Amino acid sequence: MASKIYFLSDFHLGAPDHASSLEREKILVQFFDKIKSDAAEIFLVGDMFDFWYEYRKVVPKGYVRLLGKLGELSDAGVRMHFFVGNHDMWMRDYFNKELNIPVYFKPEEFERNGKKFLIGHGDGLGPGDHGYKRLKKLFRNPVSKWLFGILPPVTGMGIANYMSRRSRAQTGSTEETFLGEDKEWLLIYCKEVLAKKKIDFFVFGHRHLAIDYRLSGGTRYINLGDWIHYYTYAVFDGEKLELKSYKGKDNKIIRN
Repeated sequence: MASKIYFLSDFHLGAPDHASSLEREKILVQFFDKIKSDAAEIFLVGDMFDFWYEYRKVVPKGYVRLLGKLGELSDAGVRMHFFVGNHDMWMRDYFNKELNIPVYFKPEEFERNGKKFLIGHGDGLGPGDHGYKRLKKLFRNPVSKWLFGILPPVTGMGIANYMSRRSRAQTGSTEETFLGEDKEWLLIYCKEVLAKKKIDFFVFGHRHLAIDYRLSGGTRYINLGDWIHYYTYAVFDGEKLELKSYKGKDNKIIRN
């Protein structure tokens, strides 16, 4: 009987080129085939695509293997959830209507088997990064979304792909360096939430590091890493939550 809950994020399909993106997509499909017999629920925690804009009549090319597999799992009764990330924030209702996958635009709380989870992509949370937070408000504004939508798709997608490449170039290696408990924004955010209420597991993406960090009272902060370098995911069996690598890179997971 299917009973496990899986969490994964940051596939960035489309980047940095078609060939490497297609290779990652095939690995993801293989992974979903492997877990489909015991997966009761799957949380996709953002940045599935390096860029996604949901036009009313146009669907971006590619990703048919993954989208078809998600539809297959959904049709088979696996409960699925998608949290938008900073690279695919311009979702509408395509996932909900076509795949029966609800889409969330902010962190949400869930309770499973008596354990409380707070789940979200993680972008814009905690202190600092004020420039991105202002940009996020601008991009999430319905007017900005509409203005982008009136551009011809070839123009809009070209601009978006350029901006995505530029963002990755600016980020550089900082996404792969753990900054310490006092400087990691998401860890600081978790502590702020814990000061107000009890959460058993914080589950985020965005950081591109696989992190399993123990906080006070037995709470754990899980960052899901990515499917570019680490191929990491979390699985909850009803009692324990484990962070693992599908490609055997468990030694890359940061633990305390």
